Amino acid sequence: MKELAIAVYGREFNQSVIGYVVELFSYLRERNVQVYIYHDFHSFLKKLCKVDFKFKKFRSHKDLPKDISFMLSLGGDGTMLAAATLIKDSGIPIAGINFGRLGFLANISKNKIEEALDQILANQYQIQKRGLLQVETSDGTLVAGDNIALNDITVFRSDSSAMITVNAVLDNELLNSYWADGLIIATPTGSTAYSLSCGGPILMPGSGNFVITPISPHNLNVRPIVVSENMKLHLEIESRTEKYILSCDSKSYTLSTNTTLTISKAPFNINLIRLQNDQYFSILREKLLWGIDVRNY
Repeated sequence: MKELAIAVYGREFNQSVIGYVVELFSYLRERNVQVYIYHDFHSFLKKLCKVDFKFKKFRSHKDLPKDISFMLSLGGDGTMLAAATLIKDSGIPIAGINFGRLGFLANISKNKIEEALDQILANQYQIQKRGLLQVETSDGTLVAGDNIALNDITVFRSDSSAMITVNAVLDNELLNSYWADGLIIATPTGSTAYSLSCGGPILMPGSGNFVITPISPHNLNVRPIVVSENMKLHLEIESRTEKYILSCDSKSYTLSTNTTLTISKAPFNINLIRLQNDQYFSILREKLLWGIDVRNY
């Protein structure tokens, strides 16, 4: 029987969870799973514990074999976003073990690692495809792979001195000139993140939509708008400082206001592993405390 191979990605984390990491690798070793571990994460782990980390290492999805079964992301939702950027269009499914707080994406509890992996190794899971955004800059600043986002693409003012004006043209028609601290363009995955905290709606995965949400707009009657995922959005930014910040999930870049942006749906999806009991609305109820009277706590 051919040996199962998986990839493990992680970033630096609080030492309080190292016991769960040891548990994970012990589990994989007992089941003769071949582990490919992210190079920087391997270096971090060697400093924390004495587990025998004799695993193969990788720096990008190109270093992984074509028959890799899936990737495990160890951390919070931010780590999952970084993992999604790392695997790009390889199609490798991702499962997230939550060492963070909220856990919308990384929704496997650290207390249920073995139970979850038993299901995954037995192929008792579903693949949920999540769409991404991509951004192109007029000056070619961003290289391919750095310009994608699973959650959101955002433009911000570069300092605290003044608002920026974001002139947004949707499918060759003027949408609005937003006078605000910034503008968020979010996927359904990202609709429960920054966009939600700025008053945006929750979009169901697979709904075929994105949401455009202003950040602290000067005109209070300017509201978020849901648009088709097939849209093409062109942005021109005006600022007193002649620069602004572009963010693709956790990656940020300072650009000149001479640089315009074109945002559209990325030509590939990310495949998230969802276990049999993972229901979207149950996750919303749990993470957003729907139906719970906080006065009782």
